[in-house]
Amino acid sequence: MYAGRVENRFVIVTGAQQGIGFSIAELLVKEGAFVIPTDIDDGRGEKAIQRLGKKHAFFLHHDVSQEKDWENVFEQAIQIMGRVDILVNTAGISGLSEGFGPQNPEDLSLNDFRKVQTINTEGKFLGCRYAIKFMKGHGGSIINISSRSANVGVPTMYSYAATKAAIKNLTKSVALWCCAKKYPLRCKSILPVAIHTPFLRSDDWRKRSKKKIAKLSEEIPLGHMGEPLDVAYAVLYLASCDSKFITGTEIVIDGGILAGSSALPGIIQTKE
Repeated sequence: MYAGRVENRFVIVTGAQQGIGFSIAELLVKEGAFVIPTDIDDGRGEKAIQRLGKKHAFFLHHDVSQEKDWENVFEQAIQIMGRVDILVNTAGISGLSEGFGPQNPEDLSLNDFRKVQTINTEGKFLGCRYAIKFMKGHGGSIINISSRSANVGVPTMYSYAATKAAIKNLTKSVALWCCAKKYPLRCKSILPVAIHTPFLRSDDWRKRSKKKIAKLSEEIPLGHMGEPLDVAYAVLYLASCDSKFITGTEIVIDGGILAGSSALPGIIQTKE
C-alpha cells in the first residue's frame, strides 16, 4: 500500500545496483521519493533504473573511495533534483568476495587491509562530509549502513569488522557535530546481520550454500536470515519524519543475536 512517507524527498543511495542498496532505493521510490542510485558498475546501474522507473530515479556512476566522485554526484544530484534531502551510504565490500587474500589478523596484508578501509570507512567519511556541505542549510538525514560486526569481533573478516565499528562511531560524531553547529541534519546507522543478498545466491555460494545458510540460520534466534527489505524498512523509518527525534544512534537488525549469549531459543532448557 502506498503511504508516501518520503513523498517529494530527494535521495542518494550508494551501492544501489543490487541487494540491500537496490531494495532501499526501490522502497523509497514506492514511498514517494525521487532516488539517485549510484554505483561503480554502470551496466547493472542502468538495469536498476529500468526496474525503478526513469520517472522516479536517475543513475550516476560513483566510486565512493574518490572524493571527486562525491563532489560530482552531489552537484549533479542538485542539478537534477534541486536539492538532496537524504543520503543512504550503503556501498561497501567484505574483502572476501572481491578476490583479496586472507582476511584474518595474522595473514591479512596491509594492502588488502587498506582496500577494505578505503571503500568502507573512507567512503562513509566522504559521504558524510559532502552531505554536511550540501545539506546543512535545509537539513535532512544521513543513514550509514554498518553491520552487526561493529559490535563483535570477526577474526576471519578482520578489516571488514574494523570498518563497521568505525562507521558506527563516525555516525555518532557526525550527529553530535551537526547538533553542536545547529544544522538541521540527523545522522544514524543501521547494523544488519548476514542478509540473503545476490552474493549468497552466486555460483560460488550455490555449491556450498545449503549447509552454510542453514548454519547461519541456526545461529539466529529467529531461525532464519534477514532479507534486504528488512533493512530497507529501517532506512525508510530513519529517512522519514517519523524518526525526527533520532540522531547519533543505530538500529540493529540481527534476528535477536545480540540480545543474548550463544545459546539459541531451541536449546534453552529450564527446570521448575
